[in-house]
Amino acid sequence: MTDAAGTSVPDGPVVRTPSGVVRGVTLPSGVCAFRGLPYAAPPVREGRWRPPRPAPAWDGVRAADRFEHQAMQARVFGDMQFRNAGMSEDCLYVNVWTPAPAPASPDAGLPVLVYIHGGGFVAGDGSEPRYDGESLARQGVVVVTLTHRLGVFGFFAHPELTAESPEHASGNYGHLDQVAALTWVQRHIAAFGGDPARVTVAGESAGAFSVCALMASPLATGLFARAIGESGGTFGTTLPVLPLSSAEEQGTAFAAGLGAASLAELRACSATELLEASGRPGTPRFTGTVDGWFHPRPPAAVFAAGAQARVPLLAGWNSEEMTGRALLPEEPTPLRARAVLTELFGDRAAHAEAVYPVSTPAEAAQSLTDLAGDRFIAYGTWKWLDEHARTSGQPVYRYLYARPRPAPVEAGVTPNLAGGVTRDGAAPSPPATGAVHSAEIEYALGTLHLNPVFAWTADDHAVSALMQAYFVRFIETGDPNGPGRPHWPAGRPDAHGQVTRLRIDVETRAEPEPRARYAFLDAVWG
Repeated sequence: MTDAAGTSVPDGPVVRTPSGVVRGVTLPSGVCAFRGLPYAAPPVREGRWRPPRPAPAWDGVRAADRFEHQAMQARVFGDMQFRNAGMSEDCLYVNVWTPAPAPASPDAGLPVLVYIHGGGFVAGDGSEPRYDGESLARQGVVVVTLTHRLGVFGFFAHPELTAESPEHASGNYGHLDQVAALTWVQRHIAAFGGDPARVTVAGESAGAFSVCALMASPLATGLFARAIGESGGTFGTTLPVLPLSSAEEQGTAFAAGLGAASLAELRACSATELLEASGRPGTPRFTGTVDGWFHPRPPAAVFAAGAQARVPLLAGWNSEEMTGRALLPEEPTPLRARAVLTELFGDRAAHAEAVYPVSTPAEAAQSLTDLAGDRFIAYGTWKWLDEHARTSGQPVYRYLYARPRPAPVEAGVTPNLAGGVTRDGAAPSPPATGAVHSAEIEYALGTLHLNPVFAWTADDHAVSALMQAYFVRFIETGDPNGPGRPHWPAGRPDAHGQVTRLRIDVETRAEPEPRARYAFLDAVWG
């Protein structure tokens, strides 16, 4: 057997897609993996900062046995491990895992999960082991991961880009890539046994921000039937969606810093030049824009009007999304904690203390950790859930993930503030007492065995099995509940305004949401 370039390729499962024939690999479990499938043409040269174009079809058999390139990015998160071909602007590829026996017949009608990686819109890749789709595929789900443009390549806005666009839009190329990937899934996934009418779009951190953005965008209408968000939403200020004029001002200033007087000169820059320039101190992070096309109006306004995708939503955050040391590096005391609340909330500090009590050192430490996590990502996720529950008429399943990771296997390695690890030679951070940002990914996707850093226990594997069971059932039906596990109530306010969420840990249980805390933040920030 030869591939599209005439090179001999080993035997493997063959799928005939609308774009051409692909040959993947069969894993020891029987799951079949198809890696590095193009969902759009390479966004290089004149394709830089333009919407994705359809990928060309091919003749012969395309080898799909290895991951393709990751998007251009700096090494910013120590917990990211990649299995790809390297870094390039040529990065618009998906990876597909199909259940055994595979490939499943095109009329199998299996549920589909499309997972968008995290990384703050500046890093990450669909090849990361923690996003591996084998475990969920073994449970009957067709899993797709994707890579999209990041940072200055994915979210750069500029007046000349807006002027050349038929839609008079610029700045959301990474999100347009995600729409293109979901469109590819609609056209191709039946060939892998998936049901295009049963697609769940999911993601963590920037991936969850993306899911929220896709729900608010008319360009993604009809491309998915349910949504999962892990720690993130386009409410709050962590990854803001800027007015186009503000994003254009940022882009103009960036170009001036490079000495580029025109869009042509910017496109003539090498990818390395642009990446290095975007990492200079003082350069703003490029995120989404209200461009009039992908985002015709701010996502918050779309959700407030009930104009978002009206699909079941499962979302939540972790118990220690950020350490309290981000607010108070010193040992927490009631006096010091009150000073922090006064600095942040001014004449509302007394109200803040009512929902973030600090009367003892232990209470102060916990409240500062809660507040740091809420400011970072929990409040924005809460607001997304709350607005969707209020305006969509769809079930909303809320969670708090509270299982801390176990101790690392290797001496001299400690978890760091980003959720990764710090090795010998760097100042270690004190161990987290809760579940840090990104800690749930391996549990939810069944990839604990692919992360050798931590000494996973039987309890960890039990939590992972439970979380996968909830996720798989939701992907199948839009409701995570099933036999043999604690009931997960749909989180809508009751007659007393109380909301219930699921606390996921060794002892998983439903519990009241600390609604007064988020109502206070909403009054301050909303």
